[in-house]
Amino acid sequence: MSERVGRSALSWRQLRDPWALLATGFGCGLAPIAPGTVGSVLGTAVWWFVFADLDFATRAVTALVAFVAGTLIVDRAVRRLGLDDDPAIVLDEVVGVWFALLLVPKSLPWAAGAFALFRLADIAKPWPISRVDARVAGGLGVMADDLIAGLVTAVLVFAVWYSMA
Repeated sequence: MSERVGRSALSWRQLRDPWALLATGFGCGLAPIAPGTVGSVLGTAVWWFVFADLDFATRAVTALVAFVAGTLIVDRAVRRLGLDDDPAIVLDEVVGVWFALLLVPKSLPWAAGAFALFRLADIAKPWPISRVDARVAGGLGVMADDLIAGLVTAVLVFAVWYSMA
């Protein structure tokens, strides 16, 4: 898979394609600076206002369904637009941060900590995230490394939260 650095090959005009619109987080991915972080902010805002007050099972099923749907959406978008893992594709960050926040209480410090750790894991791509990023292609490849970054973050943040409780 290619590194997600540099400018996007996408333009605002291409957002007329519904697959591109969804894959870019309704255009958030076209932010000129740090589009992945902008996508993660969108995901965190959706979590805060829509999912945080739901029970764990509902949040987990919703995140899993969003991952599967996101994989199909991103795969369709990259095929139709002839792209690989373009920086403007941020649906993976939107959904990945939902996994990072899965075990976090609705609290600004905990949500901010999970957000920051997720971004660090997504950018640095330590093992096993880097392995998946390098070996899995298509929509699954774009989405899977963020899924793993989110799950690793969730476990680490939960361990800290549990040890403090």
